Amino acid sequence: MWSFLHRLFRKNKDIEVIHPMKKFLIVGLGNIGEKYENTRHNIGFKVLDFFAKQEELIFETQKLGDIATYKLKGRTFIFMKPNTYMNLSGKAVLYWLTKEKIPLENLLVITDDLNLPFGSIRLKTKGSDGGHNGLKDIQHKLNTTKYNRSRFGISDAFSKGRQVDYVLGEWTPEELDKLNERLEQSTELIKSFGLAGVNNTMNSFNGK
Repeated sequence: MWSFLHRLFRKNKDIEVIHPMKKFLIVGLGNIGEKYENTRHNIGFKVLDFFAKQEELIFETQKLGDIATYKLKGRTFIFMKPNTYMNLSGKAVLYWLTKEKIPLENLLVITDDLNLPFGSIRLKTKGSDGGHNGLKDIQHKLNTTKYNRSRFGISDAFSKGRQVDYVLGEWTPEELDKLNERLEQSTELIKSFGLAGVNNTMNSFNGK
């Protein structure tokens, strides 16, 4: 396949050929619809929207998700917000990995995490779904727990039996005051993931 693309490139200089290892799929998890827009569970969408606003990127609705493309230093980042709702996120992830011929190690999933303090960021290369339905479906569709995920802490400041209300609730004014700085940190993590690799990025960002 790669040799074919090179032959095609030599015949037509106007066609841009991108090596698969230089392409990355960055998936922000969330639920579509106005009522979910500012909820804690939609932090994956919020990170990608923040990045897009900074870089003046435009999302376009395509199959199974909203897509935007960002290029940096020879790398191509494909941002994807699934429109399948959280519980079927894996369907969109698998489709776009396959369509763009992106290797699994170049996938990064951004998700909320109840087990981390608010605003904490932890990048991992594998792990369980932790009861998160979006991660559970991705694990099922990819048939592996070994994929990169950036967990954004939303804390566990809810009373017994109120987890769903808390996760699907909106940010407090105190959280909103601090949110932009943490979103900025997440956008820098995405860039580092593509440029410096997952291990260097973990060393630079985890716990900060």
